[in-house]
Amino acid sequence: MKNTIVKDTIAITLITLAAGLALGFVQDITAVPIAEQQKKAKEEAYAAVFEDAASFGQVELTEEQAETMDSALAADGFGAQDIDEVMEAQDGSGNVLGYAFTVTTSEGYGGDIQFAVGVQSDGTLNGISILSIGETAGLGMRATTDDFKNQFKNKQVESFEYTKNGAAADNQIDALSGATVTTNAMTNGVNAGLWAFRYVEGGNLE
Repeated sequence: MKNTIVKDTIAITLITLAAGLALGFVQDITAVPIAEQQKKAKEEAYAAVFEDAASFGQVELTEEQAETMDSALAADGFGAQDIDEVMEAQDGSGNVLGYAFTVTTSEGYGGDIQFAVGVQSDGTLNGISILSIGETAGLGMRATTDDFKNQFKNKQVESFEYTKNGAAADNQIDALSGATVTTNAMTNGVNAGLWAFRYVEGGNLE
């Protein structure tokens, strides 16, 4: 009986080790293609929100700068939003046209929503391009449509708000019917992007 138990234990241990090694091997193989795909998606998103840019240069943040920026973001009411990446949009001569930001908001109905926001040097919002979203089909997923996204396009405002009664001003957008949570998440995320622009443009990273 003891021999059987020992054999079974050894067999289970070997199987577990083999499974763990196999899983690690698969993760190593898929990690690079996934990272490359994510990088390509970001590059396409930046190009979509800054069509005039010839290139993009990453604004490298020190750990202290990142922490300070996160604290300031939360203090200004954007605790559910993260600025994941800051990119300078440059013309063919290397002149800065504005910035592109990767924003993640945790307020989506289906979880995190991540998108790129492009803002010109004069504060004009070029538009947004969604990177990842898992909202309800036919409801929150309508945030991916041009009809919704274009409401933020070519607007120069301090911040946006949504309305259910029909947008009547540049800073207003029409809420998605039946998807107020998603609308709120997107609006707050875009406003966080505008906040990040003012923060960076104001020299707070120097």
